Amino acid sequence: MRRRHPPGAWLGNFVYKYAYKMTTTLGIFILGLASVAAGILDLIWGEFEPAHQPIQAWGDHIPGQTILAYIAAVCLIVGGVALLWRRTQRAGAVVLAIVYGAFTAFWLPRLVTAPSVLGYHPNVYIGVLAGLCSQLIVVAALVGTARVNRWIFGLSSIAFGLAHVTNIRDNAPLVPTWMPLGRDFWVVLTGIAFVLAGIAILTRVKDVLASQLLALMFAVFSVIALAPLPIAHPHNHVPWGANAYNLAAVGATWIFASMLRRGSVAR
Repeated sequence: MRRRHPPGAWLGNFVYKYAYKMTTTLGIFILGLASVAAGILDLIWGEFEPAHQPIQAWGDHIPGQTILAYIAAVCLIVGGVALLWRRTQRAGAVVLAIVYGAFTAFWLPRLVTAPSVLGYHPNVYIGVLAGLCSQLIVVAALVGTARVNRWIFGLSSIAFGLAHVTNIRDNAPLVPTWMPLGRDFWVVLTGIAFVLAGIAILTRVKDVLASQLLALMFAVFSVIALAPLPIAHPHNHVPWGANAYNLAAVGATWIFASMLRRGSVAR
């Protein structure tokens, strides 16, 4: 016997499929444009952006470092543009995943070198892991599966939160002075929000909502904390690169949220 669907179910399915397609497309669009922007910035400065692409962690005198930066920049631009068109989207995703995967690997030596310089404290390890995860979530959004991405985004979100609450001093300057209740309050609050989002994603309790709010929080960071930095420091690569990366994180998290949403409806 054929299963009968309730009246109007076809309309609900149509609306869902259209909404899912639009939200996923938005995430891909943001990630593609952010990657193009990061590539253009690397071309302008002729280097890897030190804060988010720390190739210098592997050594101060890497042969051909400038050439490698130009190659990575071109790949970011080409991959980002390819991601914006359906016919070339898969190829663009692979190219970008390789580049962001390399940026993830750039962080690995700091798991050893950072504690030897800054001290063997938990916040040092957490800070390095948060930096590594900041690139890993982009790779996951581009080529990962829903099951793997749940663990990557969940654990990464917890790492971001712990990095906030264990290093308030370095994060507080990013909070605008006009915000009420003090800078430390907002650093701690966003850190707690990161941790709660990670727990929700890992436990599947309101995971779709948590991932959507996570993307929204990244977007708020872009507007409130990061957008003014290039104005104050126009000749510094890092503030510009931080804006490009954070937009990539917005796009990646929105893609992941759409992935979870599709899975929750399918169950």
